[in-house]
Amino acid sequence: MMMPFKRQALVEFEMVESADKCVACGSSEAVYIAGQQAFFNYSTSKRITRPTNSDNPNSGNKVLLLSIQNPLYPITTDVLYTVCNPIGSVMRIVIFKRNGIQAMVEYPFCLSCAQKAKAALNGADIYAGCCTLKIEYARPTRLNVIRNDNESWDYTKPYLVRRERGKGRQAILGEHPSSYGDNGYGSHCPLLPLPGNSRYKLSSHDIPEVVAYPLPQSSSYNNHGSSSVAMVSGLHPTKMNCTRIFNLFCLYGNIEKVKFMKSVPGTALVEMGDEYAVDRAITHLNSIKVFGKRLNVCVSKQHAVIPSQVFELEDGSSSYKDFAMTRNNRFTSQGQASKNIIQPPSCVLHYYNVPPCISEDQLLRLCSEHDVPGFTKFKMFDAKPSSKTISGLLEFDSKTHAVEVLTVLNHYQIRIPNGSNPYTLKLCFSTSSHL
Repeated sequence: MMMPFKRQALVEFEMVESADKCVACGSSEAVYIAGQQAFFNYSTSKRITRPTNSDNPNSGNKVLLLSIQNPLYPITTDVLYTVCNPIGSVMRIVIFKRNGIQAMVEYPFCLSCAQKAKAALNGADIYAGCCTLKIEYARPTRLNVIRNDNESWDYTKPYLVRRERGKGRQAILGEHPSSYGDNGYGSHCPLLPLPGNSRYKLSSHDIPEVVAYPLPQSSSYNNHGSSSVAMVSGLHPTKMNCTRIFNLFCLYGNIEKVKFMKSVPGTALVEMGDEYAVDRAITHLNSIKVFGKRLNVCVSKQHAVIPSQVFELEDGSSSYKDFAMTRNNRFTSQGQASKNIIQPPSCVLHYYNVPPCISEDQLLRLCSEHDVPGFTKFKMFDAKPSSKTISGLLEFDSKTHAVEVLTVLNHYQIRIPNGSNPYTLKLCFSTSSHL
């Protein structure tokens, strides 16, 4: 059973002896799966229990659990209906964002539709190279939908409509300022052009060819229910500030503003360039450890960060900072955005824009001066003779160490003797799992 957002899986053997051999083999020598070291241990579960028996082709559940990995584009009920309905009539869809982006899709009482959908779509990309579907049978046997909108829809009850704005508790400030518009605060244009070919990348299943689904127009997301503001809790009270939040979150999208909440210690609001960036941040940063505390990243109900109740943090810096005009944002144009490889946190950092005179010892000293863990392995890429900067890789003992170094030293200003302008050290997570 796959647990994609935990990067774990359960494997049930027929005999205990087989499990013993697996654990012993994994302990005696390193095992790498897709370039990532895998660790094997015994589970507290005695068996894998799911609402289906994979050995019985007639078993299953008419409700599927979809986990969407690397969601570069918004996932709405319209998108999932377009994906799933050609295989069988979809009855209900519910989208939730507890661990990244997941959804449940309910098919009619006949199990064959759900089984065909799982076989056809598991492992497929909704868009080329992103929004990858991981599909299992869900535990619930029926979905309960109370309104039809971008995050839930009952196709058997078209009369269910979204709640009208203002029909609940009265807003403190009334209607939003007209300058913000009805579509939230700021631009919601895609960072990268939608791929021209939306045909699914299917694995080798013995199934008929899947139809080529049309891509949704970008205008269909104008009233998208998500927000471009992320709420981050579990922040270290003395070691985290607005700049360090920027250093970490800027890997997944432009950062507009960061504000710590005075009423909720250890919690901050991060306004990003659009809701796609928030989805990427949730997918890759939710539940990671930074300075011994586990971050919780979720979508905020706010659509903009307002600079109110500004106070001084424990390190003496301001609780609010505007990053809209900083040159360190990495998604300011399509050309710049296309150079960013969206990676989850790993124990290897890619460094670049470093002056050629900087050595391995100087980088280690920089880590020591800022009280962050030092790297264990160092690699410098060959540079052209005319190059004014160098780049390379730094490997750390753990992913947590790499995250902390990036949080503190990303965008550090390196000054060299007789140099007119400082070099801005830039860090990101590498695609390499080890050196």
